[in-house]
Amino acid sequence: MSTNCRRRLIRDFKRLSSDPPSGISGSPCPDNIMVWNAVIFGPSDTPFEDGTFKLLLTFDESYPNKPPTVKFLSRMFHPNVYANGELCLDILQNRWSPTYDVAAILTSIQSLLHDPNPNSPANAEAAQLYRENMKEYVRRVKATVEDSWLDPEEKQKMQVDGEEAGATQ
Repeated sequence: MSTNCRRRLIRDFKRLSSDPPSGISGSPCPDNIMVWNAVIFGPSDTPFEDGTFKLLLTFDESYPNKPPTVKFLSRMFHPNVYANGELCLDILQNRWSPTYDVAAILTSIQSLLHDPNPNSPANAEAAQLYRENMKEYVRRVKATVEDSWLDPEEKQKMQVDGEEAGATQ
């Protein structure tokens, strides 16, 4: 592993730990500093409020010269988030700068929850509802907020229980 990359990730982690932005947390996996888990709490006064959204950040040797791959692990209904959890966010693509650190990345994602860009959609349905039917958009987002409170194992058990209940009816 490149020492520059490792040094930078350790510095990013120290900064995030000592002075975390509000509603954001993140840390490297214990056995691999190149893979981070992060949590973003839905911003107040948005449909995402009270959500607890988990993300995975994957870095390669070229960090900080190239951005990490960032993906929501939590189900997300948002104009700028693909079905697989990947994001359409300018700073992770064509506007990346080595001055951005993990805190800046997570803060930008939290801002995107607050202020989506429906003109650059990764999820066409979410973008259309955001523009044309805010009430339905908010209803769908609130469903993902409630979904974010369950851990993945609980969700899977609930789905299996629901299928079994459906099969017995």
